[in-house]
Amino acid sequence: YYAIKKCLNMESFTSKINDTPGISGKRFVVQGFGNVGYWASKFLAQDGGKITTIIERDSSIYKEDGFDIEHVKTYLNEHNTFVGYTGADEIEVKNPISFLEKECDYLIPAAVEKSIHMGNADRLKCKAVFEGANGPTTFAGEEIMLAKGIIVAPDLLVNGGGVTCSYFEWLKNIDHVS
Repeated sequence: YYAIKKCLNMESFTSKINDTPGISGKRFVVQGFGNVGYWASKFLAQDGGKITTIIERDSSIYKEDGFDIEHVKTYLNEHNTFVGYTGADEIEVKNPISFLEKECDYLIPAAVEKSIHMGNADRLKCKAVFEGANGPTTFAGEEIMLAKGIIVAPDLLVNGGGVTCSYFEWLKNIDHVS
């Protein structure tokens, strides 16, 4: 969230993708609704962003006006799926990953490695990708997106905080420090 917020408030970033600074009113597609995807969605929505698409392993949901993040999270926690969720305009269960191709301003792959690749990168309809997962984009996928003018903010920047915290937890654990 902080990397996205910082980038979207930098005129030097937003001018490269022909957008205005800020989060408010921007549409986001989020793949993965675990720790990274959920918290990014929650804070982006609090700042006025619209989470229009949420992709999970077995189902995806889309709502043009954006989702109530807490309502979606409660449903997912209770059912472990979006199947049967009535608060969406569309639900996809046969090919959930296809919802990466929904039109949006910004795409946040926050779950699966190699989700964006040469087989789907040319169909993405976003201005920028913020990599919340580890390695969600293949080299070929990134080359295709860059040729289309889609900026890719790499996982090393966007997801670096989680990795840093994990490292410090590991250090404390091996020293038996709580």
